[in-house]
Amino acid sequence: MALKLFSFVVALLVAGCGTTQSISPREREPHRFAAWSDAAPAYRLGVGDRLKIDYLLTPELTQEVVVEPDGFVSLRAAGRLAAQNLTPSELEAAVQAASARRLRQPIVSLSVTEARSARIIVGGAVQRPGVYPLSARASTLEAVMLAGGFSPESRMDQVVVIRQRPGADAMLRTVDLRRFVASGEAETGIALASEDIVFVPRSRIAEVDLWIDQYVNRLLPFSRSVNYSNTFEGVR
Repeated sequence: MALKLFSFVVALLVAGCGTTQSISPREREPHRFAAWSDAAPAYRLGVGDRLKIDYLLTPELTQEVVVEPDGFVSLRAAGRLAAQNLTPSELEAAVQAASARRLRQPIVSLSVTEARSARIIVGGAVQRPGVYPLSARASTLEAVMLAGGFSPESRMDQVVVIRQRPGADAMLRTVDLRRFVASGEAETGIALASEDIVFVPRSRIAEVDLWIDQYVNRLLPFSRSVNYSNTFEGVR
């Protein structure tokens, strides 16, 4: 199922970005996005993430586990627990509560040793639009380079970053990468977070609202616990 979904996402991105048909710019910019915050959102666990669970009072129970394809982890002291879509602190609390059924006052510490499920979507006027793994603190420019770099018609001064937030409106910010590409001036980008969408427009920034309607709304199954229905209401 995950492989089919991944293929569906990539197919939509390629279909939306590989066409030669131009997207007519709008006179207004996208709206109904929340104000941008540079605070990194809490990471949400996904399949393939490698975790270490330390039992401080009973170190013999400490173990490393991987989030299984069904989204669960299996622990000697806590049994099988749902992990997918939880933050590390939420899973840590769940592990401690489950372990308390077998241990007296356990003290548990959970850390993510490999965030293998972290990923971003890169679309628009880039060479290879698609879904890419996210390295630690990757920047906007690095995301574009992962997708093969800018296309000749790209608008490098208005690269769009959309950040999803479970239970709240998504945030949108534009980034000017033109000066960095032209002169090597320090990048004014931002550190990306898992599930961020990076979009390189071909014309003015207002074309992103049409792209959202045509493609992002179709990517809803890819997003984890994010509701775009209110965010994009009225964008058309």
